[in-house]
Amino acid sequence: MNIHLDGNGRFARLGETFYSQVSPDPLPEPYMVSANPQLAARFGLDAEELHGEEMLALLAGNRVPRGVRPLAMLYAGHQFGHFVPQLGDGRALMLGELRDGEGKIWELQLKGAGLTPYSRSGDGRAVLRSSIREYLCSEAMHGLGIPTTRALCIVGSDEEVYREQIESAAVLTRLAPSHLRFGSFEVFYYRNQHQPLSILAEYLLEHHYPHLREEDHPVLALFREVVARSARLIAQWQLVGFAHGVMNTDNMSMLGLTLDYGPFGFLDAYDPAFICNHSDHEGRYSFENQPSIGYWNLSCLAQAMLPLFAPEPDAAVELAKDALADYEPAFMSAYADGMRAKLGLVTRDAEDHKLATGLLKIMQANGADYTRTFRALAGFRSADQGASCPAADEFADRDAFYRWGVDYAARLRREDSNDEIRGSAMNQVNPKYVLRNYLAQQAIDRALNRDYSEIERLRQLLARPFDEQPERDAYAALPPDWAGAISVSCSS
Repeated sequence: MNIHLDGNGRFARLGETFYSQVSPDPLPEPYMVSANPQLAARFGLDAEELHGEEMLALLAGNRVPRGVRPLAMLYAGHQFGHFVPQLGDGRALMLGELRDGEGKIWELQLKGAGLTPYSRSGDGRAVLRSSIREYLCSEAMHGLGIPTTRALCIVGSDEEVYREQIESAAVLTRLAPSHLRFGSFEVFYYRNQHQPLSILAEYLLEHHYPHLREEDHPVLALFREVVARSARLIAQWQLVGFAHGVMNTDNMSMLGLTLDYGPFGFLDAYDPAFICNHSDHEGRYSFENQPSIGYWNLSCLAQAMLPLFAPEPDAAVELAKDALADYEPAFMSAYADGMRAKLGLVTRDAEDHKLATGLLKIMQANGADYTRTFRALAGFRSADQGASCPAADEFADRDAFYRWGVDYAARLRREDSNDEIRGSAMNQVNPKYVLRNYLAQQAIDRALNRDYSEIERLRQLLARPFDEQPERDAYAALPPDWAGAISVSCSS
């Protein structure tokens, strides 16, 4: 088996203050559901090897290599605004670390590998349905150029697991440079244990933010970098129409990665109040709330890191407030730049915000599809002010689009925009394909009948979301009527 797994990696060496050692629960009669050959190749593995008996046993949690000590990470978190003092990996185990062909180190986790001390009332298992969703969406986000954890494979089993109904168990193999979360700091702050806070900060500085070690205040610089990365990440979510669904602090990455895919959803018809999580009864994590929730979560992280900012509480609070003040400008700058790119604009203009919000307002009023509308805008022609633009087809009130097109054409003329060059550039930032919930559901339905071909088709499609792929145009169509009945919740 050509896999070099370091079971005594960097995080493991921090000690059991930060995790619990746990042996995985064997998965009965495992079989490979889907494997990601492109990601495997990054670690010197080929597709045939992933399907081999030894590798299958490893990725099911049925065989632990010599020298490997699986561990479940400890953390706390604010869930739907309420602090939960201990959470932790209730169904995920880190086997160790892998080094890729570029020398970068990745943590390898098995999600669904059984009970841990943090499982609470859970069974420690993942189900095939949710594993397919995370597998496809993490790779879709990577294809979109959005920072994310990665997914190597799904191993299935006929073992029965109960959620809202009886489902089959699965194990997802997840990779990330680090799985540390905001909640990794919160757990020790609320226990009044300041030394582990310092150890975690030093760990991040040494292994993930070494460029900050020379700063006058490295830990404060670390926090500022997390603020900046989080702001950029959430701006990218908003620009592509992605709703995370459960932005609890234990689901927020210290590296600015998209972490923990549960009841996510990509916008179909543009609706800023879109709630993708059936469990979110008050709409706390609606699409439009994501930027403000990002700030709220960073405020929780700042609170947890206060002892590291300054010995005097008042001074620490002022430093935290100053760092948090960077969030809104960083988000607005990233979002504004991204929206200009989506509109094919290469210069800045005082009217750009009004132009963009004007389009979004008529999209909302007309129920225009978010992804399709922006993709079709590449066909806008300045000379006819959008009269021939295919984006008009997304609007019930076509005249509303044409009226907006007059302002858009005037803006394009002010920067002497070339239609062909602009259209080509827009197609590099406005995807044609996203993982709509109905597409994921179709793959799940087939998989329940042991047909895994749709998972692979979607994985390949979403690896190149900006390419035309004319043989797969159907995947860019409007969602069918039945798609509106799909319900995803925290168990997804």
